[in-house]
Amino acid sequence: MKFKIRTLCAALTLAATTSAVQADDLLQIYQQALTNDPIALQAQAQRDRLYEQIEENRAPLLPTISASVGYGKRWTNVDDSVYNSGLDAGVSLNQVIYDHSAWVGLDLAELAASQADAAYASTLQSLIIRVTGAYFDVLAAKDNYEFKGAEKRAIERQLEQTKQRFAVGLTAITDVHEAQAQYDLARASEILAENQLINSYEALREITGIDHKSIDVLDTTRFTAVPPSPAKPTDWLKMAENSSVDLLTTRIGKDIAQQTISLYKAGHMPSLSLNAGYTTNLDQKNQTGDLNDYDNANVGLKLSVPIFEGFKVSSKVNQAQYQYVEASEKMEQTYRKVVKDVRNNFNNVGASISSIRAYEQSVVSSESALKATQAGFEVGTRTIVDVLNRTRDLYDSKRQLSNARYGYINSILALKQATGTLSEDDVIAINNGLKAPEVSQ
Repeated sequence: MKFKIRTLCAALTLAATTSAVQADDLLQIYQQALTNDPIALQAQAQRDRLYEQIEENRAPLLPTISASVGYGKRWTNVDDSVYNSGLDAGVSLNQVIYDHSAWVGLDLAELAASQADAAYASTLQSLIIRVTGAYFDVLAAKDNYEFKGAEKRAIERQLEQTKQRFAVGLTAITDVHEAQAQYDLARASEILAENQLINSYEALREITGIDHKSIDVLDTTRFTAVPPSPAKPTDWLKMAENSSVDLLTTRIGKDIAQQTISLYKAGHMPSLSLNAGYTTNLDQKNQTGDLNDYDNANVGLKLSVPIFEGFKVSSKVNQAQYQYVEASEKMEQTYRKVVKDVRNNFNNVGASISSIRAYEQSVVSSESALKATQAGFEVGTRTIVDVLNRTRDLYDSKRQLSNARYGYINSILALKQATGTLSEDDVIAINNGLKAPEVSQ
């Protein structure tokens, strides 16, 4: 059973006194990337070029027909000057009957096109990862900027309260200085967070070639982190063995290396071709003014047998055999990497689920701790430093929770990429879990 990312979102709604603003969603940005991303377009062009090479490699197996026409005059000086003039026309046909290297060349061209197909599919899956990664980097930076702003405003309120308490003699000047220092740090952090947000939008623009002013956000009220299905990593590994486009690419590469051995071995084999031609000499005129027509037809078989080329063929065969070993080891390397990626991302999904639950509880605990610390500060049992620390802890927990949600989604996508099952349907499913950003009324 394939894991459906749609299970990330449950059917819940939330009413709020906010209004949605126009923004780009994930699906729109992915579709823009499909038509604008240079990496994807390069892979597409390479695939199309290699498919065109199939026709080029089929050409030697098809007949070659050519026609010629010409006019000339010829003089012969023996005793008396003799000349002939007239119009010549002809047609010739060449057809390969047997040429093993030509057939192997065609097979290699078809394999290369199939490999380019697999590579293009891999590029599209990587594009999904790059787009979603950049998209959620923007959301993470946006959340961080908003949390930094909220933290700064909370510290600013605490600073004002501390100044008021100092004015009436309820607290020491050191508390004012401490609150001021934390406020200044919060301002600096907010500036850095804003710059990070700008840079994350720029990373998204690099992929799509389009400036994005605002994007849809994750609807956390409908977000649910669920374990991957199937629930065993071995089942995901079986999926990867059957569907991984990276594995498929290296398998085809191994087949290409094997066929290359056959191609160079064909250098020892004979080739046979058919040659036929017909020529006619029209209006041939000699020195006496007589007109004569001459026709000539020929047909024949040409057998070419290579005997010795200075061990060139043997050397090429040996090189191709080493290349086959290289391709085999590359396939093994890719297989091991796929196994590692599947297992790592499967574990990452589980870890993300646990961390989300932990950070959700951490936010609740931090809110309670902040309220208790503020109450203690009011009665003099806690200092302003304690309040500021609890404030920072609360917003740190909120940031960690936000990042854990995005990390969960990215881990699921990476798991599906490792198995070769990632597709646009997954982008659509995630997009359904987003909502337009809101501004307060």
